[in-house]
Amino acid sequence: MDIRKPNDLEFEKVLELSPQAVFDGTLGEVEPTKEKIDQLVKPLLEKGSYYLIAVEEEKIMGWILLGASKDQFTNKINGFIYELFVVDKFRGNGISKKLMRAGIDQLRQEGYSEVRLSVFAENHAIKVYKDLGFNIRTVTMTLPL
Repeated sequence: MDIRKPNDLEFEKVLELSPQAVFDGTLGEVEPTKEKIDQLVKPLLEKGSYYLIAVEEEKIMGWILLGASKDQFTNKINGFIYELFVVDKFRGNGISKKLMRAGIDQLRQEGYSEVRLSVFAENHAIKVYKDLGFNIRTVTMTLPL
């Protein structure tokens, strides 16, 4: 397995699969259209965010979307993981951990002293994040009305 930036064709495939990534990441609460993905991802890419993909035998197994984010209280710029996704048939093989390690290493090399991410409370990926040393920093709560 190789982890690297995608070529143009691979990039288009990632964007094509991104609605599924958001659907899975939000535990089915959000079912985004391709247009909504463009609205979410395009500004990130324009500000320097980028994908790393996990590929083997020319098959995309998963990806991570990396970038920067400003802390709303301190204005400090941190590395940020906006998206992590592993294609269904490749899950359970440690790909998400490999993508996370590659992403964290990349953000470290870019000079960030901290990496953050957001995740839905019941998402199984939380275990992966905790195993990698992430700690809960903030909690967003909702009250259905």
